[in-house]
Amino acid sequence: MTPVEARAAVEAAYRTEKRRVLATLIRLLGGFEAAEEALHDAFVAASDRWPREGVPANPYAWLVSAGRFKTIDRWRRQARLVGVLPDLALITDPLVEPVAPESVQDDELRLIFICCHPALTPDARIALTLREVGGLTTEEIARAYLAPTPTIAQRIVRAKAKIRDEAIPYEVPPPAEFPARLDSALRAIYLIFNEGYAATSGPSLTRTDLSAEAIRLGRLVVELLDDCEAKGLLALMLLHEARRTTRVDAVGDLVLLEHQDRSQWDRARIAEARELIDHAMAMRRIGPYLLQATIAALHADAPSYAATDWPQIAALYRMLLRIDPSPVIALNHAVALGMRDGPEAGLAAVDAVLGQGKLDRYHLAHAAKADMLRRLGHDEPARACYQTALELTQQPAERRFLLSRLAQLATPTAS
Repeated sequence: MTPVEARAAVEAAYRTEKRRVLATLIRLLGGFEAAEEALHDAFVAASDRWPREGVPANPYAWLVSAGRFKTIDRWRRQARLVGVLPDLALITDPLVEPVAPESVQDDELRLIFICCHPALTPDARIALTLREVGGLTTEEIARAYLAPTPTIAQRIVRAKAKIRDEAIPYEVPPPAEFPARLDSALRAIYLIFNEGYAATSGPSLTRTDLSAEAIRLGRLVVELLDDCEAKGLLALMLLHEARRTTRVDAVGDLVLLEHQDRSQWDRARIAEARELIDHAMAMRRIGPYLLQATIAALHADAPSYAATDWPQIAALYRMLLRIDPSPVIALNHAVALGMRDGPEAGLAAVDAVLGQGKLDRYHLAHAAKADMLRRLGHDEPARACYQTALELTQQPAERRFLLSRLAQLATPTAS
């Protein structure tokens, strides 16, 4: 194996296995700091040994074992190994995938339930899960929360300290305790999916690894719990994923929903989502994810953008606002009103949302206002809003789209 091939193999393993390896190391080593250091040691070892020995048949198990043994060696040198080694004997064979002893057999799903411990505040639970399970950077989490990066960093540090100081066990809760952690777990999975579906940074608009991982975790939750919201979330993710390939063109530029080739949407995923929605509806407990999935299904079922059932979508968003009154849902409702009643009504609704001050730094809110203004022929105000949106996003595909909108508007009159 050439050095270039070995480096590519290590980089590929880092992209595909990092989160799973870290989750297993956290379980085995009993703490975030030790696991994060072990993860680093494992990939350093891979960079050194894979060029000479070749890529192992099971990179995940190899990396877990390498990280584990590096940690054991370090603890031995520090004379702190007593009582630890027996607990780590689970994975002595580097080519045998570790098997969890508890009922939840997936380390990442287990870690989600640990990060969502009721002793942590709801915001801290989700931020910690996104960092440790999703592998998102603090900056990416801050953008998902529409919050300052230092605020998110403090939440994560405090959550880890609380787990350490209160000796919160790294174990799966009994099934009776799952519901208390479910809301935070579902939200974290959805935010991981969102970062994969519409990446806030990086060269590509999407990150397929994150979306695929979120859907995998969503399936595990549905298998674990017969919950309507878990089914609604999985359906919602599948419906969005069904049109992933049509969201960008051949050069990676953004394609709006109205211009996407619906014949290329994944009908198998849409059918699976529809079945999940039907099962969840039969449970007669409607929550935010199930409503959002129903809205997404209306988009998927429409033969064209013009034929979309906007009155029904607007009504569903109004219902969603009653049970989940978030500013982003209010923005989506405003956009739906603009499609149902025209851009003037949409502009008034978007202005009302922006007037609350919670979406001042959210580029999509300013882009939505710009679009209403553009449709009304108010080019100069539209230009200003597009410019604001451009300044608030670093995503290259979104920036190119906003620049194209600016170029389409009339050149401002010279004063």
